[in-house]
Amino acid sequence: MNIKDFISALTRKKDKAQTISLARMPKATRRLVVELMRQTQSLTRSDLARWRNAHQCAIDVENPQRAPLYRIYRDVELDGHLSGAVAQINGMVKARSFKLVNDRGEADENAVKLLDTQWFKRVVDIYLDARYWGFSLIQVTQPYDAEDGVRRFRCVDLIPREHVIPEKGRIVTISGDHWTAGYEWEGTKEAGTLLVAGSTEDLGLYLKCARYTIPKKNVEQYWDAFAEIFGMPMRVAHTASRDDKDRDRIMSMLEQMGHSAVAVMPEGTEVDVVENAKSDAFEVYDRRIERCDRELSKLVIGQTMTIEDGSSLSQSQTHLDVLRNLVEAIADGLRDFVNGQVLPLMERYEFPVKNLHFEWDYPLDYTPEQMTAVETMLLQNFEIDKEYFTDKYGIPVGERRTDANGFSAGDGSAVATQSHTAGELPPFFV
Repeated sequence: MNIKDFISALTRKKDKAQTISLARMPKATRRLVVELMRQTQSLTRSDLARWRNAHQCAIDVENPQRAPLYRIYRDVELDGHLSGAVAQINGMVKARSFKLVNDRGEADENAVKLLDTQWFKRVVDIYLDARYWGFSLIQVTQPYDAEDGVRRFRCVDLIPREHVIPEKGRIVTISGDHWTAGYEWEGTKEAGTLLVAGSTEDLGLYLKCARYTIPKKNVEQYWDAFAEIFGMPMRVAHTASRDDKDRDRIMSMLEQMGHSAVAVMPEGTEVDVVENAKSDAFEVYDRRIERCDRELSKLVIGQTMTIEDGSSLSQSQTHLDVLRNLVEAIADGLRDFVNGQVLPLMERYEFPVKNLHFEWDYPLDYTPEQMTAVETMLLQNFEIDKEYFTDKYGIPVGERRTDANGFSAGDGSAVATQSHTAGELPPFFV
């Protein structure tokens, strides 16, 4: 073999090594998101006609395509009021306390550390987003043991929604391809690493929200145009001069008049400031924007008064109850998702969660006022170990103080005696 053939053989080997398919890699470490051909999403102006056409493409039985609809969703989620409503309800769900319990209902405090991690919070965020975007496919891979002894997942990937055809159970490499060009994720060896959030037929709440965010954005643009045209008084100059140079000089001075409003005009020139006589712009534009915001609030959080101004305490309490019921329903779905998919996946990767169940820890969700009332009742009627307050508030608690009559401060004994003497109930029961 000469030197030319030797170099050619090395080159062929190198090219062959570079064209190895990811499908031949060890299945346990293959990340599906790596194989997709990602493309930069174009930002185009949305209108209701484009929204309706995208909806039609998404519900096509022969070839369902959600990519056009998702492009509109990216514009929808930029709405400030909608973002606030989503953040409010998602925050209330994520602020709830949870626990892992065994078959006997006993909480495992060490197991909770397995979920109090960044990867699990990422999974929860994607699950909550599925309520607005619709179906979401999640892949969790690369488990490892951290230095603190807690086992974790290194990668939590949201399979790009444009590449997922949930109605057919397929993933396409190129967004927009026919579903027959993709592959079934259930048929791959990576199926054990996948989590499914949402229904295959669900297009998400953003489908309905787009009906209001699109005209709202257009109205805001029209209002800006109105302000640009009629927001500043018009300046009109009257001159008897027929000289084009004088007219050009007057026009230049009018254009350069700023906040000082000073100009030197030729003799015989009069400048009038014409005020805008239109006064209903606020009613036309602001009322339309306000209506869109109220409809968005009803869609996302079921009411309006927890994110907008309320008219009365009783009405606001009713709206708060509606919001709490909605949060409870979302939290119930999240609990089922964790028990049905997340914990079994963790068990397959040898996480110590066998025979454990995810439950919400309701006793820890008291408001500060409610917790104060409960603790006051317990202190007045029972002996409470001082270590309870030390552990909960981090404040070393000493012995009880006593008053001049020998009663312990805060135990209610003196008050109770005086009340019974007067024929009244203790203050706690009044």
